[in-house]
Amino acid sequence: MIYKCKNCGGNVVYDPDRKAMHCPYCDGIETQDKAPGGGMELCANCGAPIEAGDYRSAVKCEYCGHYTIFDERVEGVYEPRLILPFKMGKAAAVSCLEKEFSRRVFAPESFLSQATVEKMEGSYIPFWLYDMKADCHYSGTGTTVRVWVSGDTEYTETSYFQVNRDVDVDFEKLPVDASLEMEDQVMDMMEPYQYEALENFRPEYMSGFLGEVYNQSAEVLEPRAEDRARKDASVMLHNTMGGYTTLIPQQETIRMRDIQSKYALLPVWWYRYSYEGQNYDCFVNGQTGKVIGKAPLCKKRIFAYSGTFFASLTIILMLIKGILEVL
Repeated sequence: MIYKCKNCGGNVVYDPDRKAMHCPYCDGIETQDKAPGGGMELCANCGAPIEAGDYRSAVKCEYCGHYTIFDERVEGVYEPRLILPFKMGKAAAVSCLEKEFSRRVFAPESFLSQATVEKMEGSYIPFWLYDMKADCHYSGTGTTVRVWVSGDTEYTETSYFQVNRDVDVDFEKLPVDASLEMEDQVMDMMEPYQYEALENFRPEYMSGFLGEVYNQSAEVLEPRAEDRARKDASVMLHNTMGGYTTLIPQQETIRMRDIQSKYALLPVWWYRYSYEGQNYDCFVNGQTGKVIGKAPLCKKRIFAYSGTFFASLTIILMLIKGILEVL
């Protein structure tokens, strides 16, 4: 499908700043008409070939710049239950990058230049959001140590206690990304999202952005979700046992139950910068503005800085030497 403007026929896209559908050609608001797509091989607007790949659910035509959403990949088993609409547009995302990398003096001059950031694209990343309960049990021995001095003698008293804890933890919307293209560690670092802003899925929100369907099923990714929940539950369990000098565990069990999942799309701005044959990826949380990524180092700028530094140092030393000779 593609959203065309009723007034001028342009591609109407979702504008995070306006929180509405916007036609960038005639400046119309909520002027969209949904038109059928051209399948997963041809652009619905100009008929040029497009690359759907194995998982793309929304693409941008390289020839006319219009965004096409593939009906087949947002319906049926691929229809997301929830979507977190982009809260910030490209300009705001670029500002987040500029703020994050403002002190990276050794980055190439073209890094974050207007010409390169124009290539930044917003993308809806597929996630499974898991709800589950954790039944936690701990039993062990806790010790407290008291040390005091009487006269010339130091005394140490160690007390032993039987420690038992039973804690129930409820997890809601624990996210696990379902994209093979995105690194799990990077997507984990994009958190947290503010899930109270989640809405029921509407394909209009995808217009103007790239998108993917889930690459892995909820069942395949469930062990990873359980592992994340189990680690967090263990931390919460141990936080209830403060005040002891040492803890000697006898038994610790964490049992997960009542696991449910929801398919959702979460917003990420993706900026890829190529430098000396290597790609450097930076990501911006499309809701909170959190930035993950790194900038390349420009050897010329490092050498230039080093030369300036040593030249300045030489001048300072010569001045000091001159002052000492006068004295």
